[in-house]
Amino acid sequence: MQHRVVITGIGAVSPMGNDAKSFLDSVFASKTGIAPITHFDSSNTGVTLAAEVKDFDPLQRLDKKVSKRMDDFSRYAVYSAMEAMEQAGLKKGEYDPKELGVIYGSGIGGLTTIQQQAIKMSKKGPGRVSPFFVPNSIINMAAGNISINLDARNTSQAIVTACASGTNAIGDAFERIQYGKAKMMITGGSEASVNELGISGFAALSALSTAENVEDGSMPFDKDRNGFVMGEGAGTLVLEDLEHAKARGANILGEVVGYGTNSDAYHLTAPRPDGSGAMDAMKLALEDAGISTKDVDYVNAHGTSTHANDSAESKAIASVFSDNDHIKVSSTKGMTGHALGAAGSLEAVIMVGALQRQQMPVNVGLKNKDPEVEVDLVNEDNKKAPVNYEISNSFGFGGHNAVLAFKKYEDD
Repeated sequence: MQHRVVITGIGAVSPMGNDAKSFLDSVFASKTGIAPITHFDSSNTGVTLAAEVKDFDPLQRLDKKVSKRMDDFSRYAVYSAMEAMEQAGLKKGEYDPKELGVIYGSGIGGLTTIQQQAIKMSKKGPGRVSPFFVPNSIINMAAGNISINLDARNTSQAIVTACASGTNAIGDAFERIQYGKAKMMITGGSEASVNELGISGFAALSALSTAENVEDGSMPFDKDRNGFVMGEGAGTLVLEDLEHAKARGANILGEVVGYGTNSDAYHLTAPRPDGSGAMDAMKLALEDAGISTKDVDYVNAHGTSTHANDSAESKAIASVFSDNDHIKVSSTKGMTGHALGAAGSLEAVIMVGALQRQQMPVNVGLKNKDPEVEVDLVNEDNKKAPVNYEISNSFGFGGHNAVLAFKKYEDD
């Protein structure tokens, strides 16, 4: 028997607020977190804009000594996980730690630590490399630090599927509860790559927007889109077996009902031009959820604001939902930027917000819709509508495709 899986807590560290409520308030007010880069002098990179985490104080939740031994990607992860657990009403000592697991994603991990220590080694020699270099930088340490700080003794895993990492992590956590291997899971993704190396690397791929004005930066599905704007942060969900949640009187925020994942098996960085990999992943998620294409009210698109992604994805969505005359689509990366391994998890927090508020997030950044984009995009006029079923897409370099299906919770 498969167990129903519900969401009982959410947490966020983002370019638009460092808690879930502030983040969602900004998203549903169509505010953007994109601004000129302040983390470093980016003038030599040719890139001006990013969606940076702002005014983040880890010591509001983390011990100073513990925080000092983490890269920002781990700090964001642990901080948002603590918020999600608080909202879920799960306190250390009051749950069975062997029933609580962690599956957490990141596309790159501790890139700032890698950059800093490589510079130190080059300038001062290998003897000056920090003993915390490895435990600060390796990607599994977001999951490891969450597990240690929240006493989660079920599985602890790291998922690395580039920009699909957060979504794959949530999907894998969903399946672990679904098949009875855990009662509770902390899951999501984090990223902290707005630094010289991260920006320079993606700029070398010609993937980043070189716009200087915020309104010309991230423009999903716009005919003049010119690349993505780098984002950062973390989104965390607490997933729980429905019966376990009900038995302790938890406040249920929504339900995860389906998960589809596959590979394009096509190119290192480009999606299949016909969108067939994305189409199949969406179909897998719908099949897993046991719902039809007509049931879905909203699609949160991967929508990176690159020509290749938006073109292929819009074709895929239009094809899969060709019989659905009410479905709406938006990318939220016009507000959050593209947070790489954290993108899908921040978008999952937004999906919970859409279910709770019965409102879809606007496709911010759009000025002139690309005529090749055939989907109906969310705008200020149509954003308030019933949201019962929704899906969220994430696609990563290497051909990784991941799709989650969410449902408004009903006790039936």
